[in-house]
Amino acid sequence: MTSVITGDIIGSRQQSEHWVEGLKKILTQFGNTPSQWEVYRGDEFQVEIKNPEDALLTAILIKAHLRVLKYDARMSIGFGDKTHNSEKISESNGSAFVNSGELFETLKKQKVTLALRTGDTAIDAKLNLMIRLALTFMDNWLVQAAEFIAIAIENPTLSQEELGQKLGINQAAVSRRQKRAHFDLVIDLDSYFRKQIKQLTDL
Repeated sequence: MTSVITGDIIGSRQQSEHWVEGLKKILTQFGNTPSQWEVYRGDEFQVEIKNPEDALLTAILIKAHLRVLKYDARMSIGFGDKTHNSEKISESNGSAFVNSGELFETLKKQKVTLALRTGDTAIDAKLNLMIRLALTFMDNWLVQAAEFIAIAIENPTLSQEELGQKLGINQAAVSRRQKRAHFDLVIDLDSYFRKQIKQLTDL
């Protein structure tokens, strides 16, 4: 099983092109382009996350980095197999790609910025409800909260004091940002998601 994130930048046509370089910089940490990630058709992107258990946190990390740049993205995460491995991710195929692509086409209508499809309708309904609830605060992250989320996800072993050194703030300020960003809820959601995906991959 693999996972594929398909996304686009919200309102990109009303914005300057600065976000393109910002997005590419974010995606480089997930592998090589164009085999593992690609920005195409101007404002769309796709990235393969080979460990499906990492997919949700990766999408949240992309969102946080974009919120720091004062942008946001609509993203769908598809799970399944990869039956055709192309040099370009946008030309690869399999149920993970189909699930991600088909779901992506419905996001605008659903008015959600993040959703997933595993193919198991019961698991999908449960996880998507939780994601929708989390989006009530994730869609509203301000720059400082988003910056905290990105650094905390990328440095999971650091203490509040060490995160503060990276952010140039004291521990009390780190604690406030952590609360404002609802970081503990993000981690709880990710932990629950990982258990559900592990059950699917163990079948």
